[in-house]
Amino acid sequence: MKRKLLPLTLMLIAGLVTAVITFIQKTTIVYKLVSLLIVFVVFYIIGSVIVMCLDHFDKVNRQKELEEAEAARLAEEAAEENTEEEN
Repeated sequence: MKRKLLPLTLMLIAGLVTAVITFIQKTTIVYKLVSLLIVFVVFYIIGSVIVMCLDHFDKVNRQKELEEAEAARLAEEAAEENTEEEN
């Protein structure tokens, strides 16, 4: 799954909301820019943390799947050896 754009998308959506709110409240341009910068940084960090967590979960799940596949393969080989020994 593509997660590369998740932090940027989250940051831009939060920035849009911030820009609209500060425009409606008719704040000064300095306040608008400072709040927008803070929102961009905070939500980019949040998005990056979310992507890192999702990647970690995928890695753990992938390892479990490989372990289960290996266990199933070994069980299948053991069953084949038992049937060959019986014959």
